[in-house]
Amino acid sequence: MQMIEWLRQPWPWYVSGPLIGLMVPLLLILGNRSFGVSSSLRHICAACMPSRIPFFTYEWKKEMWNLFFVFGIFLGGLVVYLFMSNPNTITVDPRLVNELQQYGISDFTGLVPNDIFNWQSLFTFKGIIMMVGGGLLVGFGTRYAGGCTSGHAVMGISTLQWPSVIATICFMAGGFLVANFVLPAILKL
Repeated sequence: MQMIEWLRQPWPWYVSGPLIGLMVPLLLILGNRSFGVSSSLRHICAACMPSRIPFFTYEWKKEMWNLFFVFGIFLGGLVVYLFMSNPNTITVDPRLVNELQQYGISDFTGLVPNDIFNWQSLFTFKGIIMMVGGGLLVGFGTRYAGGCTSGHAVMGISTLQWPSVIATICFMAGGFLVANFVLPAILKL
């Protein structure tokens, strides 16, 4: 039972970081594979839409391992949610709590603030901007950058790919700008 309690806690960076980093040599050694998640949507579309759209016309079956990998991520998340969820309230830095309370956010009982991430909020102007607009921007950015943050930052940089360094710098700069300027403006709506 002690192991379950340990697994329920957030893992420190010095444990989780190297585990993620070890995926790079493991995938390269096991079959010269690249780590990344965003390409799996393309594989699903290529498998499910037998049309002659050039972007989806390739041998997607060679990338079937990636679909199993993504399904494993989903399955792992489901197992953790159903059987290993931490029942304790998430600890949030008091400075962040004070800042978020200025925007009317005070419910920190879940992994994300329930005041803005719930079904009722989805159908508000602020919810549409944050959840739908944000999702579309992430999808567009992923496609435009030629991959997701995990593919570029973990796999691309570790294999010394210059475009991945540029993409990761842009991801980080965009994240800093949105977190410090755009998100506060949206939360004030």
